[in-house]
Amino acid sequence: MRAVTFRLTVLILCLACGGALYAQEGHPLKGSWIGSWGPSKLHSNDILVVLNWDGKAITGTINPGTDDMAIKNASLNPDGWAVHLEADGKDSKGAMVHYVLDGKIENLAFRNRVINGTWKSATENGTLKLQRQ
Repeated sequence: MRAVTFRLTVLILCLACGGALYAQEGHPLKGSWIGSWGPSKLHSNDILVVLNWDGKAITGTINPGTDDMAIKNASLNPDGWAVHLEADGKDSKGAMVHYVLDGKIENLAFRNRVINGTWKSATENGTLKLQRQ
């Protein structure tokens, strides 16, 4: 009887530890984020943000591909989970445009967390919504 109880206890502990290991995902911003940004819901653009954490700094790219913008400055404030990203891109005429994205992480405990906030450039601003994939 003791052997059965011991084996059952070990099995339960192994299952509990395995679930805890699976839940560890690393830095809250790390990963791919898909969403939209625009001056209004009727006029918004799709956006893809790929973020990485190297143990010291947040790095990444906005819209990787032909229109990519390297993130120049990024921060995460754990008091309120405020996110700040800055990147330089080009407008349709080829002129440089500086973008600032500010938001707050919501549903932090879940894998499909969301960043809701705003974005702005020298000439435009609007809402931002990103969901982690």
